[in-house]
Amino acid sequence: MKGVLVIIDGMGDLPCKLLGEKTPLEAAEMPNLDFLAARGEMGYMYSVRPGFVPESDEAIVSIFGNEVISSTRGQLEARGTGLDLVRGDLALRANFATIDSLEKKNIIDRRVGRTLTTSEAEILSVALNKINLPYKFQFKPTVQHRGALVFRGGFSDNFSGNDSTYIQGKASETSKISLCRALDDDENSQYSANVVNEFLEKAYEVLDNHPINLERKKRGLLPANYLLVRGAGVEVPRLKQYRTWFSTNYMPLEIGFSKACGIENYPFTYPKLKSLDSYENLWDGLKEACNHAPKCLKKYSEKYQYAYVHIKETDYPGHDNKPIEKKQMLEYIDKTLFKFLREFAPPNSIKVVVTADHATPCKLKAHSADFVPVLFYNMAAPRAQKFCEKEARLGTLGRLTGNELLSKVGFVK
Repeated sequence: MKGVLVIIDGMGDLPCKLLGEKTPLEAAEMPNLDFLAARGEMGYMYSVRPGFVPESDEAIVSIFGNEVISSTRGQLEARGTGLDLVRGDLALRANFATIDSLEKKNIIDRRVGRTLTTSEAEILSVALNKINLPYKFQFKPTVQHRGALVFRGGFSDNFSGNDSTYIQGKASETSKISLCRALDDDENSQYSANVVNEFLEKAYEVLDNHPINLERKKRGLLPANYLLVRGAGVEVPRLKQYRTWFSTNYMPLEIGFSKACGIENYPFTYPKLKSLDSYENLWDGLKEACNHAPKCLKKYSEKYQYAYVHIKETDYPGHDNKPIEKKQMLEYIDKTLFKFLREFAPPNSIKVVVTADHATPCKLKAHSADFVPVLFYNMAAPRAQKFCEKEARLGTLGRLTGNELLSKVGFVK
């Protein structure tokens, strides 16, 4: 093995009042990551380009040297769930969400308050898949409030999603649902938008009166009575191939991305959300991820040249404005995954790159166009004292864009 790429999802941030006007990275005690930073080079990266607010799929597609138009979120999510797709099948990323009504159109919560249990999502999905419409479709729940939605047949993907809160650089807790709208004059684009809109209206009728949601309302919980969709895609993603790599990805998007790139992926099954405490579930997932990655690195270091490790959980506190939780997660990753890498990499002459796919500042509760720090552990002369945004701006790697990263550190020719 020559190198390990670690992407900490949403790690980049802005100074937070709760942390004494420090970022979570600045406030976190991360001795192992700081050890790597002191023996490497640092820089700062715009994962797509300066001024652009990337979604997760756009960021990782760019970091691996592709144009962001080379794939769609829906296609990667659906492939990551194990759904079989053929050309022309329309795939979308979906969220269970809460609205007040189809008439008023107010979005109450895009994620059902993060309290939708795995069993509830599975039961609701059975009801959705029984909707009687004159075309074939399939909805599959994934983790917490997420799902993948596929329509079978010769569809277009040139239409907008229905979530008006999903605007680059903005995060509104209460906004309006919208119709999916064709983005060109092609008849198939309009037809495809109409099909999705019809399904979403039927889905609301099924979900709003479902016993699961009636019981949730009695308990004072938000009902999962609507679906928000985005990232429509019909084409097989055309991405650069990395067949000397393996990954330890465990979320649908990153699993689908690995499949599309020819990266052999070794996942684990994400823990089910059984209670109303979504952060207890996130901590279970984070602990499993930080235990799973070192096992795979030890097991497969002789078989592959490079490894891609993606840690997802740090993105959630950014979306929920929980800087203390984000700091605590970073500290846990340091004392587990980075403690392992500190001991594993040097004797094996393995180089390590640590960065994020995008910034998710807590006070914005959304992705932003801010840069993310980059660390290249290559046994260089000591320079940095701490891995954080401020020191990244002073690093010798300088400013990068995502598609420059792997070549800059020598992970690709």
